[in-house]
Amino acid sequence: MNLPFAESYKMKMVETIRKSTKQERQEWIETANYNLFNLRSSQVFIDLLTDSGTGAMSDVQWSEMMLGDESYAGASSYYKMKDAIKEFFGFDYFLPTHQGRAAENVLFSVLVKENDIVPGNTHFDTTKGHIEFRKAKAVDCTIDEAFNSALEHPFKGNIDITKLEKVLNENPVERIPMIIVTVTCNSSGGQPVSLENMRQVRAVADKYGVPVIYDSARFAENAYFIKLREKGYAEKSIREIVSDMYALADAMTMSSKKDAIVNIGGFIAFRDKELQEKASVYNIMFEGYLTYGGMSGRDMNALAQGLREVVEFDYLETRIKQVAYLGNKLKEYGIPVLEPFGGHAVFIDAKKFLPQLPVEHYVAQTLAIELYIEAGVRGVEIGTLLADRDPETRQNRYPELELVRLAIPRRVYTNNHMDYIAAGLKNVFNRRHEITNGLKIVREAPILRHFTVDLERV
Repeated sequence: MNLPFAESYKMKMVETIRKSTKQERQEWIETANYNLFNLRSSQVFIDLLTDSGTGAMSDVQWSEMMLGDESYAGASSYYKMKDAIKEFFGFDYFLPTHQGRAAENVLFSVLVKENDIVPGNTHFDTTKGHIEFRKAKAVDCTIDEAFNSALEHPFKGNIDITKLEKVLNENPVERIPMIIVTVTCNSSGGQPVSLENMRQVRAVADKYGVPVIYDSARFAENAYFIKLREKGYAEKSIREIVSDMYALADAMTMSSKKDAIVNIGGFIAFRDKELQEKASVYNIMFEGYLTYGGMSGRDMNALAQGLREVVEFDYLETRIKQVAYLGNKLKEYGIPVLEPFGGHAVFIDAKKFLPQLPVEHYVAQTLAIELYIEAGVRGVEIGTLLADRDPETRQNRYPELELVRLAIPRRVYTNNHMDYIAAGLKNVFNRRHEITNGLKIVREAPILRHFTVDLERV
C-alpha cells in the first residue's frame, strides 16, 4: 500500500494550552470590545490571528541563537545574515530591521513622496498604511479572477498587466516610485504570483523606467506553488525558483517572521548601492546601527538559518498540505472558502457565510467573533475594517471580498487541531441564520484602525 503523508519533523518540546468555556469567552470578547487583538493569549485555545512570528523554530535555529554575536557594530551574526541573503536572493546590499513594517518605513522614507502613486497586487495593510501616511496612493492592479472566491485559478496573486500599464500611461513616471509585487499576495487570500507574470511586470517596469520591489514575507510558499503549478518548473528546486524570482527584482522588503520562521526580524535588500546608502540614513534614525538595525545577534543567526530551512521542499510540503487539510475539511462541511487555498492560511468568504448581514455591519469581523465564542479559535478579519477609510472622503472602503483569515503558524499545531477548528466553524455554520446582528465602531484610529478599534453589537 502507499504510505500516508507524514510531517517532516518531530516534536521535542510542547506548550500547554487551556480550553475555556463559552461563557468565559463571551465575557472576554465583550471586555475586549469585540476586537480579537485585545484578547490575552491565555484566553485563546487555538491562535490563528497570524502566522507572523508565531512559528516554532528548529533545534538548529535554537543552537544558532546561542552563537549570536551581540556586538554593536560588525557582529558576525550580521555577516551570517548578509551571506544568506546573497545566497538565496542574489542581492549584495541589505539593511536589517526589526520587522517588515519597519523595512517599509525605511524604504518608503526614501522613495515615496506626497501625491505619488504606487501600483501593485493588493497591498498588505501596513504597506498601504505607509503609502497613505505619506499622502500617496496605493493602486491595486490584481487580476479580476482574484475577487471570485469560488474560481479555481493557479495564480490569483498575479498583476493585471493591462491595469498596470494604464496606471503608468496615465501618470507622470516621476510620480511612480516603484511597482510592488507581493509574494504570496496575502490580502487576496495568500495567492501566488507566477514567474511568467513577474517577467511581464519586469518588462513593463523596464519600459517605463520604474523599479520593482518584492514584498517577500512568503517568498518560499510562492516558489512552492510555482514548482507545482507553472509549466517548466516541476523539476527545478525551490532554491532555483527563488533565484529566478529575485533576478527580476530591484529590491525587496521582508518580514522575516513569516518565511524565515523567526519570532522577530526583517530586512531590506538592494541591487543598487546608492539606494542602500540613502536608506541607511533612515535605518540609523528609526531602527539602529547598520549592522544590527533593531535586531539582536541571536535573532539574526536564527533568521539566516531559517532562510535555509524554508527553501527545503519537505518543509514546504508539510506546511502547505496542513493548510490544504483544513481547507478541505471546511469544504466537506459546505463552508464557503476562497479557492485555491493559500500557502499560509484558509480564508472564509464571510459574505457567503452570512449573506443576511449588510456590509456596514462588518461581516467578516462578526464571523470571526462568532468563531471565537464558539470554539476559542482566534482568526482575523480581512475585510472592511482592514480596508480602512478613504483618506480623502473618510468614508468606509468596502472591498469586494469580506474574508476571515485563519493563518496557521509554522510547525505549531497538529491536524487534530485542524479538525477542531473545522468542527467549530461547522457549528457556527449550522446556526448561521440566527446571526442577525453585526457590529458597529465605537472608537477607531485614523489609520490602520483594525489593530486597536473598539466595537459593539448593533
